[in-house]
Amino acid sequence: MKPTVVTVCVVLFLSPLSIAQAPTVNALPNTIYVGADGKFETAPDTALIQFNIAAQADNAKDAYDQASKQAEATRQVLRANGIDPKAAEIGFFSVNPQYDWKNPKHKVIGYQVTTSVNLKLKDFSKIGPVTAQLADVSVADSQSLSYMLDSTEEAKSKAVADAYRHARASAEALANASGRTLGELSYASVDTFENTRVRAPMVHKAMAPMATPAPTDEFSPQNVTVTAHVNAMFIWRAAR
Repeated sequence: MKPTVVTVCVVLFLSPLSIAQAPTVNALPNTIYVGADGKFETAPDTALIQFNIAAQADNAKDAYDQASKQAEATRQVLRANGIDPKAAEIGFFSVNPQYDWKNPKHKVIGYQVTTSVNLKLKDFSKIGPVTAQLADVSVADSQSLSYMLDSTEEAKSKAVADAYRHARASAEALANASGRTLGELSYASVDTFENTRVRAPMVHKAMAPMATPAPTDEFSPQNVTVTAHVNAMFIWRAAR
């Protein structure tokens, strides 16, 4: 009697995202192909404060000078909290004319200077003082606070390991159900997804704390999650 060759391709996807990421793989004889998702949750290691410095005046020079004064006030706030001003990153800088759109000739009536600032903090205890002081000196009308994972390599590795455990468990379950044994891994592909930023509500100038605790005091930042998808092909054999 000729030996029977069994070709099985089983794809177990746990989310629509997984389906979109699934590669095209040609199943080989006596193999099983599975896919699974995994994740790893951890506390964030970085707080990101974002705000704009904006100034408007009748002419470009005055607007620029006002923005420069606000930038210096920002640097003073950072120094007062033991933060090197170079830690603040500029996202964009623009000088835009302001027009009188009711005038048929669209006459220029002023200029606006705007720059965005991103500040990453590892010391979360500085969030309250920095946001309050920036609001007190009227540097920005609003600020946004978000938490993120700045170092993701370890989290990625753990998410991949979790996805692989799920993939192998699915393959073993099917092998056992069909009376076969699972062999070695013959192929694998990995995708990781970094949904690692958790945004907090806007902190408005009018809501700046005075002598009261900061809104973030005694609360823990929400965990961030790194996810991974693993596609794996295993050799399987008839049970002995």
